Amino acid sequence: MPKITFIDSDGTARTVEGEIGSTVMETAIRNSIPGIEAECGGACACATCHVYVDQAWREQTGEPSPMEEDMLDFGYDVRPTSRLSCQIKVSEALDGLVVRTPEKQA
Repeated sequence: MPKITFIDSDGTARTVEGEIGSTVMETAIRNSIPGIEAECGGACACATCHVYVDQAWREQTGEPSPMEEDMLDFGYDVRPTSRLSCQIKVSEALDGLVVRTPEKQA
């Protein structure tokens, strides 16, 4: 199972195993990762699962879709590496993925 490291705004890192085919958001919720609220349940209808993808992983996670970009407009402290974790599918290629959670969600 691919390992994903979530780093919160205080710098605390938590590494958990993700299930292939699930999303990074589902992995966070399943493992009680603080900083991921996921109010819409992964429907890309809010920005409460906002994360910053580590620069080394940007290519593997891809670019946000136009709909995701629209939702990111509602995010807190959006940056070039911002993604909604509900839109990133867990795969073997993402083993070792590192994401950071913002100080707060929108």
